[in-house]
Amino acid sequence: MQRIRLRYAKRGPLRFTSHRDFARAFERGLRRAGVPIAFSQGFTPHPKISYASAAPTGVGSEAEYLEIGLQAVVDPEQLRVALDAALSPGLDVLEAVQAGEGSLADRIDASRWRLELFEVDPAAARDAVAAFLAADEVLVERMTKQGRRSFDARAAVNRCMVVGEPDLPSGAGGVPCAIIDLVVRQVTPAVRPDDVLSGLRVVAGLEPPVPPRVTRLAQGTLTAQGEIVDPLEADREAVGIGGR
Repeated sequence: MQRIRLRYAKRGPLRFTSHRDFARAFERGLRRAGVPIAFSQGFTPHPKISYASAAPTGVGSEAEYLEIGLQAVVDPEQLRVALDAALSPGLDVLEAVQAGEGSLADRIDASRWRLELFEVDPAAARDAVAAFLAADEVLVERMTKQGRRSFDARAAVNRCMVVGEPDLPSGAGGVPCAIIDLVVRQVTPAVRPDDVLSGLRVVAGLEPPVPPRVTRLAQGTLTAQGEIVDPLEADREAVGIGGR
């Protein structure tokens, strides 16, 4: 069985697609594109698709990952083109590589996010971020399947800084916008961008008057230098060395 790993994006209105809705759309796209997907054994066979750390509903992403198992060997780039054409615009397949050794999930322990806070003065955001980073602990609450839960939103944050609009344009001409570059490690329970925003409210009273726009820019392994290594990098290197 051939295994292919994909990087895809959720853009525009499609960021409001839930993970369940995306899974349904993706399986329809596989059929429409004629992908020879492999199925599990048993009384209720299901397509061999493994998702890695899906973004929350309402969040855009340039770095979502999944792995599929195939019954026949295909060219990864041809599969990418066919599958991208079969999915709705906004669900965009950006890359396909043949899977190498190891687990895709084991290569993801952090995410980088862009938080665009419309109608928030960047100076006020910088003060709030400084207060957040200076705190030893920032307790926030979130409703979970087990009920309301309190946890520390500070410990998982590796980087949080306000960046200038020339580097990361918001597209909101004439409207003040604070843009936060955020790197969060994967912990249990998971700390999401909205938890960090709750933390900024707790420590500094910062509360955007309109819903922020959140986009995941990268996922992967966090290095000691604070950079994130793309989880497909090892697969590309294996192909370059002589993989199929």
